Amino acid sequence: MIVVPDSAVTLPPLTPPPMRDLWQRIRLGFKMPDLQNKLVDDRTRGYASQPDYLARMTQRSSRYLFHIVEEIERRGMPTELALLPFVESAFVPEALSSAKAAGLWQFVPGTGRDYALEQNMWKDERRDVVESTRAALDYLQKLHDMFGDWHLALASYNWGEGSVSRAIAKNQRAGKPTRYVDLAMPNETQHYVPKLQAIKNIVAEPDKYGVVLPPIDNAPYFIAVHKTRDIDVHTAAKLAEMKVDDFRALNPAFNRPIILGAGGGAQLLLPAAKVERFQANLAAWDSTGQPLASWTTYKTTPADTLAAVAKRVGIGEEQLREANQIPPRYRLAPGSTILIPRDETMVADIPASSLDGRFALVPEESNLRYVTYRVRRGDTVASVAQRYKVLAKDLIVWNRLTSSQLFAGQRLELKVPATAARGRVSRAVQAVRKPNMTRSTIRTPARTKWVF
Repeated sequence: MIVVPDSAVTLPPLTPPPMRDLWQRIRLGFKMPDLQNKLVDDRTRGYASQPDYLARMTQRSSRYLFHIVEEIERRGMPTELALLPFVESAFVPEALSSAKAAGLWQFVPGTGRDYALEQNMWKDERRDVVESTRAALDYLQKLHDMFGDWHLALASYNWGEGSVSRAIAKNQRAGKPTRYVDLAMPNETQHYVPKLQAIKNIVAEPDKYGVVLPPIDNAPYFIAVHKTRDIDVHTAAKLAEMKVDDFRALNPAFNRPIILGAGGGAQLLLPAAKVERFQANLAAWDSTGQPLASWTTYKTTPADTLAAVAKRVGIGEEQLREANQIPPRYRLAPGSTILIPRDETMVADIPASSLDGRFALVPEESNLRYVTYRVRRGDTVASVAQRYKVLAKDLIVWNRLTSSQLFAGQRLELKVPATAARGRVSRAVQAVRKPNMTRSTIRTPARTKWVF
């Protein structure tokens, strides 16, 4: 028998068991210095006193938090940032603020475009779970690089880096400190970081505040599935054996009832437990020869009305409005790309050219005013249309013009939004009171019609 000395025995290193609780993983990644002031205390008490509201928020967050934490840790950022959507959107991915900020991370349109979030008639990536998270972390990292401080970076995320930079410069000129707590900020921004600190306090010590956090597994909630063919939202939900609302909660970026496969395909997010069922159901569906999509596109003409198009394609006007998100008392501008039911004989998907389809709404007649314009020397159809912010082709149709040539003294009938018409009349009246003006006649024969 050979005896091996103890010193020669190499034991495998002990590895800690994987964390099962995502909340614990988040706590271990906290890196920001705590903010302590009366606003933080007030907000912490406020959240803790609303257990139902907190429960709803945290339940919604369970779909998204694992992905957000993964991305934050991959970048080496503090996990407090994973809690920011509690403050921004209460983890409602379709949230839209009065300032037109959208999604979990509340991007306004311009900042969304700055961070490559696509926004068109088909989808709005400000609401896309994966893309908006990528953009938000890119933006927050940039802000931290600018200011070297996470509290200042967060204030900038809410108020804008230019505003924070000016506040810092103002304090520097006055010989004052330039920390986050030393800056004069708007009321909303003053409360912004304290709200995040309050959520952090509760997540760090829920028992202390009498809060029960619903358990969240430290495992992926969703998996991305690539789809290169058009598919209806309802069909995708059916194949995944999900309720449509639950499917939309993971895929809130799609603006229409169809998900386009054009332009390289679309990424669908499905619960990890549903992916195999989706793939099996999709294969079974394909074997029947049934189409996955029931919509195609149509480009409207000046002569089209929604009622006429709906009748022609065999659906109700309200259904057509709902599919294309056209609110009451609005109509489509000519040349708009809309969805109409796909004919049974159509097998081709919506072409990639429709990805850039134009879509514009115009107030219905009740919100329009009729204007008679007297043509002046040098006027063209294009210049008159531009002046009143209408389409040149509409102006031609309204006046049954056979050419784009106009002559001085000719009268044109236009339909313009009431506010625009009133603005034109006001400016025209002011102009006619000045000497040596070329406009010779301005009158208002009726409340709803002005002649220039």
